[in-house]
Amino acid sequence: FSSAVTVGRAQVQQEPLAETTEGTEIRINCSHPNIQPYESIIWYRQTPGRAPAFITFVQKGIRALSDPPGRLSVAADRRSSTLWLSQPRRGDAAVYYCAVGD
Repeated sequence: FSSAVTVGRAQVQQEPLAETTEGTEIRINCSHPNIQPYESIIWYRQTPGRAPAFITFVQKGIRALSDPPGRLSVAADRRSSTLWLSQPRRGDAAVYYCAVGD
């Protein structure tokens, strides 16, 4: 999996692949160096055979997640973000997308 999404001037880049085993934490990094002050970082996940589903969004700082369990953190300069899954379950196996939008 590889993605480069353009929304306005913000180009979003993610790692092509990240793997873990059930119960072992994982961090998924996203780069959005041209993000604008009014834009939010949005995360989605797509499980096999389904449309992408919204996870959460954040402007800055850290947001706790209940499903999937973990947190989303944004760098102080907002140029990158990390989705951290603390105890991924088998059902969390998916393609995770990062996007930027207002």
